[in-house]
Amino acid sequence: MKKKRGPWNRVLVLLVTPVIASLLIPVIILDIWAELYHRICFPIYRIPYVKRSQYIMVRDRLSLPYLNMVQKIGCLYCGYVNGLMRYWKEITALTEKHWCPIKHALNQGFIEAEHQARMNFAEFGDKDSFKQQYRNS
Repeated sequence: MKKKRGPWNRVLVLLVTPVIASLLIPVIILDIWAELYHRICFPIYRIPYVKRSQYIMVRDRLSLPYLNMVQKIGCLYCGYVNGLMRYWKEITALTEKHWCPIKHALNQGFIEAEHQARMNFAEFGDKDSFKQQYRNS
């Protein structure tokens, strides 16, 4: 059962909105920097480009008639930032695959990166597997 929102909740939402919005400044700077890295370095190392449009989608939710303008702005923000994080994650995964295709040691509480299994990284401590992976990257 949902709790009723009181007037203080609206005040708190208004107070934290600038904090959330301020994250856009470093995100946009990092977006530009990461894209420069991606476009300059990947061809040099013969790493395939990551297609940005497969990770970032912002306009689809704008067509939903049941969202008000504030909700649509929130959807734009989340679609951009979350999509961008997924895009960067793929770029950094391919970078790691190129430079160091070794899984991390599985210490208690450590969550293994999905891309290391998906991209067939060498097992931690497996010298032969590493040499094979590194030769192929």
